[in-house]
Amino acid sequence: MILFPAIDILDGKAVRLTLGKRETATVYGNPADLAKKWADFGAEFLHVVDLNAAFDGVYVNDKIISEIVRTAGIPVQLGGGFKDMDRMELCLNDMGVRRAVIGSAAVTNPVFFREAAAVYGERIICGVDEKNGKVSIKGWLEDGGVKPSDLCATIKAVGIKTVVYTDVSKDGALSGVNVESSFKLQNESGLNVIASGGVASLTDIKRLKERGLYGVILGKALYVGTIDLKEASAVAAE
Repeated sequence: MILFPAIDILDGKAVRLTLGKRETATVYGNPADLAKKWADFGAEFLHVVDLNAAFDGVYVNDKIISEIVRTAGIPVQLGGGFKDMDRMELCLNDMGVRRAVIGSAAVTNPVFFREAAAVYGERIICGVDEKNGKVSIKGWLEDGGVKPSDLCATIKAVGIKTVVYTDVSKDGALSGVNVESSFKLQNESGLNVIASGGVASLTDIKRLKERGLYGVILGKALYVGTIDLKEASAVAAE
């Protein structure tokens, strides 16, 4: 199971949110410094989210993202604000991002979504953010009007193999990851599922590992110290 330390960027700083709400942001410092830290602690892959792009559709963090890619020396997957092929080309070809996470556009712009999948293949993964049984879009501010299982069917049909599944009700709350929903989505869809939202302890990682999840994103638990990355990596590798 792959562990993905998360670095969420808002106004040039690394932050963590609670339940995806912008006003709850707690600042944790320089994103590139944290990228180096997690890489030095043994991370294999980083999960970076450009919150300004997700919330406002503006790309003010590109220099920082490029610095993260250079500094970390490990693969980076980036989410937030992907809505056209020009942006995709800039991030994947020019900035050195390994994988792009398409979220809202998978629902709102299926033509772009299919084109991105056709051009970039497995370098595209999809964000499936669930809130009240439906996919949540546009920075988790709107109901996408589709069930996660239905979106996953669309994702699979265009050849994408991996999704980040987030239970929005748990994100940043340190209340425990939604193991059963993550497993159910992976089992029924046949996709690789990266579980996200609410991961609080090594117990969460053990439970996901036992269920055969492809990966898990580690957010607030790393920053407040309820999970040690080296210990978590040992559990994931068992």
